[in-house]
Formats: sequence, structure tokens, C-alpha cells
Amino acid sequence: MSNQAKVTSVEALDHLRAGLILFLTKARRSLDDAGDELRRTRLWLQHDMRTRWENEVRKCRRMLEAAEQELFSAKLSGLRDDLSFQQNAVRKAKAALAHAEEKLRNVKGWSRNYEAAADPLAKRLEGLRQYLDYDLPKGITHLVQLQRTLEGYAEIELPADAPAAAPESPTETPAP
Repeated sequence: MSNQAKVTSVEALDHLRAGLILFLTKARRSLDDAGDELRRTRLWLQHDMRTRWENEVRKCRRMLEAAEQELFSAKLSGLRDDLSFQQNAVRKAKAALAHAEEKLRNVKGWSRNYEAAADPLAKRLEGLRQYLDYDLPKGITHLVQLQRTLEGYAEIELPADAPAAAPESPTETPAP
């Protein structure tokens, strides 16, 4: 077995380093996007959707009150024999209110459970971020050092199968 390394191309290490740097850049960007998406979803759920369905519940209650008032007025007036239009309006308003209240309950439940569901995933993302921010750059640095070392070895040329040549001494003249 030979004690010499047979380095044929250090360019492969350079390509690997370039690929790792490109991966690091894209992975960091993807992690940033995922973290932003988690935050946006939390805000959307806890603020936007909650406000939307609270407003919808209030609107449906007003519509139900108006429909019930119209039905009550129609009953009191006694002029109308057919109250089915007002009764339908009350049924529709009750159904819309029930739907909006169900949506609001769902949003409140999702808001309560969001942290429990999202935190384990966010911690995994942070673990990957730790790897990308600390471990992978150390690996790239080690790869650069390895590449320099191999380039230094490649520059040293030794004759094949020849022992190190002894320095030539000046020729001595024979003594008379």
C-alpha cells in the first residue's frame, strides 16, 4: 500500500464548496419564508379571522332581530294572512347566525391550539437554522482548509520510486 495520496483534481472540492454555499443560501431563504408564513398564519388566525367572524356574528344578529321584528309587526298588523315570507327570513337569519357562530367557535379553537401545533414545527425549523448558521459554515471552512492542504501536496513533486537524492558533493581531486 502506498503512503502517498493520489490527488487528481482539487476542482471537485471547489465545486462541492460552491454547491454547499448555494444550498446554504437557498435553505436560509426557505427557512425565513417558513418562519414568516408561521407568523402570518398566527396573525391572520388570531386577528383577521377572529375579527371577521365577530363582525359577521354581530351583523347576523342585527339581521335576525330585524327579521323577527318584521315578523312580529306582520303578526300584530293582522292585515297579512301569509306570514311565510317573514318566517323564511327569520329561518334564514337564524341559520346565518348559527353558521357565523360556528365559524367563530372554530377560529377561537384554532387560535387556542395553534401554538401547541405550530411550536414543535417551529422548534424543528430553529434546529435546522442552528445547523445552517453554525455547523454548515464550519464544514465549508474545513473543506476550504482541506482543499488548500491538498493543493499544497499536489505542488510537491517527488520522483516516482526514487529515494530522495543526496546532494552532490564537489568532486575531489585524488591526492598524488
